[in-house]
Amino acid sequence: MKFAFSTLGVPGLPVSEVLRLAVAHGYHGVEVRAHPEEPVHPGLTPQERADVAAEFKAAGVEILGVAGYARVAAPGDDEPVLDEIRALVGLARDLGAPFVRVFPGGAPDGAEEQSDADADAIAARRLGTAAEHAADFGVRILVETHDSHRTGADVIRIIGPVGHRQVGALWDVMHTWLGGEQPQDTYAALSPFLGYVQVKDIASAEDTTPLALGSGVLPLAECVEVLTRNGWDGWLCWEYEKRWHEDAEPLAGLLDGGRAHLGRLLNDSA
Repeated sequence: MKFAFSTLGVPGLPVSEVLRLAVAHGYHGVEVRAHPEEPVHPGLTPQERADVAAEFKAAGVEILGVAGYARVAAPGDDEPVLDEIRALVGLARDLGAPFVRVFPGGAPDGAEEQSDADADAIAARRLGTAAEHAADFGVRILVETHDSHRTGADVIRIIGPVGHRQVGALWDVMHTWLGGEQPQDTYAALSPFLGYVQVKDIASAEDTTPLALGSGVLPLAECVEVLTRNGWDGWLCWEYEKRWHEDAEPLAGLLDGGRAHLGRLLNDSA
């Protein structure tokens, strides 16, 4: 398996500094948070995109994916959501990134009338349409286990009916744990569609402030063991949610320990 970290952990940091951290601490790739407040986002010009891609190539670091915020199950018209996904896919293509992250984003309970079946159908319809565009660009769209579809069992209800190779899943280990799903069950649900895995650690279900890997309650060892046992050899990406927790310890000082911890887990599960 290869290791990456998300720029969510280093909000606003220039690309050159992100790459310096990746190289210095032995990470093979970076997941790029594609938000207007970040250096990399869909509003970049073609030249700016080419410059970012060239910086990564020169550093020998891969852009694992473009982490967008499109909500594929959200109530409302399809076209704005599809436009957002197309913009993310175009950015990923220009950067040479294989994946685009999207959220389920169904209506929260009580916020708006939307059944689970409606949310599933809306998301599957939009992803089926977006998949053809993604195929033309050589990019896979990954639905993260998150919000309205927190577990693998939830996400498979969306991507299973789509049935397109360009639509897959992103396993966020915190959300499946919060949803009460065991790692072996998540893997069983998502394995035919799994793009990569986001790892992290937290103190408890009530306190999701990011912690150093291995210092919290998330079942990272079990997740890595399941992946290893099944011969999965993709990316483990540390999504340290510093952007949402300003008081959290800076990620830069934790990167060495995080890589070492993941390495130990891989060795122990071999």
